[in-house]
Amino acid sequence: MTHRERLIATVLNQPCDRPPFWLYWGVWGSTWERWRREGMPAELRSWTDVRAHFGADPVPGVIAVNLGPLPDFSAKVSEDAESVTCIDSWGIRRRDLKAVESMSEFIEWPVKTHEDWQRYRDERLVATDVRRLGGDWRERCRGWASAGIPIQLGHFPDCGIFGTLRWLLGDEECLAAFCDEPDWVHEIMNHMTDLYLEVFGQVVREVHVDLIHLWEDMCGRQGPLISPAHWREFMAPCYRRIHAFAQAHAIPVISVDTDGQPDLIVPPMLEAGVNLLFPMEVAAGADVNVFRRKFPGMALMGGIDKRALALDAAAIDAELERIQPALARGRYIPDLDHHLPPDVSWANFQHYAMRLRECVVR
Repeated sequence: MTHRERLIATVLNQPCDRPPFWLYWGVWGSTWERWRREGMPAELRSWTDVRAHFGADPVPGVIAVNLGPLPDFSAKVSEDAESVTCIDSWGIRRRDLKAVESMSEFIEWPVKTHEDWQRYRDERLVATDVRRLGGDWRERCRGWASAGIPIQLGHFPDCGIFGTLRWLLGDEECLAAFCDEPDWVHEIMNHMTDLYLEVFGQVVREVHVDLIHLWEDMCGRQGPLISPAHWREFMAPCYRRIHAFAQAHAIPVISVDTDGQPDLIVPPMLEAGVNLLFPMEVAAGADVNVFRRKFPGMALMGGIDKRALALDAAAIDAELERIQPALARGRYIPDLDHHLPPDVSWANFQHYAMRLRECVVR
């Protein structure tokens, strides 16, 4: 099977030789530095090199059209001995520590009023801006298609329905808006969906796409940040439009990336056409064995506890044994549940990569 055939067959639960072996999630910068000190071969200069070293299959090729604000806001604001403050591509003011890798401190979001939104929308979120289709993605797609590699539309951080609402308004502010200003939430989500579908429509005139991907990050350990009822009311109409577009253009896979524990919003996702969900974070209680039994129509990727890789070979083997029921059920791409922090040694990762390959590529 080609790589795209294998992905599609796995997600749709069709006859398949084996699941994809991706080694999808990379590492923190400090993890990379540790591995260098511990003897990682010098010829491995990137995560792509590491994946190839262990014989991983190609992950989907992402079409690099621009789905975010144009022009973007990226700018460095200030720097001191401890931190750097910058404006990111969406206009969010962030502070990052120099000595420690961690999530940014989010200081200020770009949209505070309806007037801010209207100005931002009209200046930065014009769907027909010709710059959205710039770059060499056409040539890259021809290469991926020739190699049988699946082709993906949509990517972090610029393609999501809840995700981009959060980038614009801020965490607490966007959640309050669901209750206090529901029409505004609908307006923003509908505009972003209009933008995506306009750009997607231009792309599919030239390229056959296999996968539409939406980044949401809308769950924590306690569950989703909005209720299933709110998901159906606000997000489902947008997802149904994207699903209708996918069906019209023979795009078989719609995937969602959300961290945390998403079990309460899987039913409305399935209703709206989503058929692949990841990363299935174990620390948040997202157990791939449970999800495969409970939601047989939803394919999964991830679900291997990265914390096991910080322990020893026996812990890694036990974790790989734990996910065997999900692997046996199908519709599952086994992989880590997120990027690897610096408590994981090069030796442990080598053991994990080789053992996972043995589990998948038989």
